[in-house]
Amino acid sequence: MIELFTADTPNGIKIPIALEELGAPYVVRMMKLGSPELRSPEFAQVNPNGKIPAIRDHSSDGGPPITAFESGAILLHLAETFGGLLGATPQARAQTLSWLFLQVAGLGPALGNAGHFRGLRAPDPYATKRFQGEAARLLGLLEQRLRDSAWLNGESYSVADIAHFGWVRRMGYGGFALSDFPALSAWVDRIEARPATSRAIRRLSQGGDAPLPAPTNASAVTPSGAT
Repeated sequence: MIELFTADTPNGIKIPIALEELGAPYVVRMMKLGSPELRSPEFAQVNPNGKIPAIRDHSSDGGPPITAFESGAILLHLAETFGGLLGATPQARAQTLSWLFLQVAGLGPALGNAGHFRGLRAPDPYATKRFQGEAARLLGLLEQRLRDSAWLNGESYSVADIAHFGWVRRMGYGGFALSDFPALSAWVDRIEARPATSRAIRRLSQGGDAPLPAPTNASAVTPSGAT
């Protein structure tokens, strides 16, 4: 069982989509961005950096739960643990990792910062131009890749596609229109049409399963039997 701590954000949607695709059992603990809960001692045992998404993996046989944070690390952990979404050949796996890391180190920060600086009460023109320029370059790179291949690793749907999906579908935050990128738009439609994506989006929209448990002692941080 995977205990998922997340929110309905471009990063937060990645993990439930992967879990649904992999058929892994999980419970959702919805976390409110900016809340004291994210800085609580209880959550620090899952993610000392105090951000979503994060997981506590109770699937190991008889061993202690495994914690993981940062969306790219979680996606890799889940793909390796449950088997899938990495590509069947060495070339496809290498491409999966390459495009995955491009998202977490490139497109996510670029779009996030573009949206932040353009949304300020007194927008910063230099910062906005810088981050929008980098986001535009990366979106163009993705557009070209998806003209040549249905999926980013060149073989099959993978964690690389899942990682980019949440940010691409909300590129309006950074000042871009999906309609300006026909290959990306068609790719978003393909992912949205996948049953696992629909289930994941619905799961988050329902508000999760339970809040973060508050342990009474150090040993209680591991729920019995139980983003």
